[in-house]
Amino acid sequence: MSRHGGLLRVSGIYGVLAPVLAFTFILVAVGSYPQFSWTANALSDLGVVAGVTAGVFNSGLIICGVLCLTFAVGLYLLIKSVVGRVGVFVFALACVSLVAIGTFPESVSPTHYMVSVAFFVLLPISLLVITAGFALERQAKMAVFTLAVAVVAALPWVLYFTVQYVSGVAIPEAVSGLAGGVWTVVLGYKMLRAASQPKTA
Repeated sequence: MSRHGGLLRVSGIYGVLAPVLAFTFILVAVGSYPQFSWTANALSDLGVVAGVTAGVFNSGLIICGVLCLTFAVGLYLLIKSVVGRVGVFVFALACVSLVAIGTFPESVSPTHYMVSVAFFVLLPISLLVITAGFALERQAKMAVFTLAVAVVAALPWVLYFTVQYVSGVAIPEAVSGLAGGVWTVVLGYKMLRAASQPKTA
């Protein structure tokens, strides 16, 4: 296998694993803290609970962010257009922000707030730019799928700030993060398929 194919394979595996690990860690953290409320709390509230809860939650975000950065390398190889690669760069910044959320919990103010906002803003923006990249490459199905994910990632926040359907932000955070996770799994699988194809001369 070529180096290109090897990078795609590793990146694809990480793209599939990252959201699975992240949400496993988050759910374990939620389970370890019975006082947590999906409607009244933020997910980041788990990051300052003494004991196992904070350790599990914060380490899960850091691991996911690092894996997604590697996934972004494969994404850069997979997407050929300049516009799409700009989107990949924005996605990588979102990944760095995710690592920072776990590194700087709520007790580190205002850094935590800034990196949290950065992640949830950069994620849908990166997907919108990547949508344009796929469209330029005439990958219509991937463009439509990525656009749909971008909308799902952004919509819970639009609704939260317009109708405030919950008092806390855990639900919009989870929905937005889950949307991004589904996207990385699908793109990770696409990378694995691309890595398994023989390179033509």
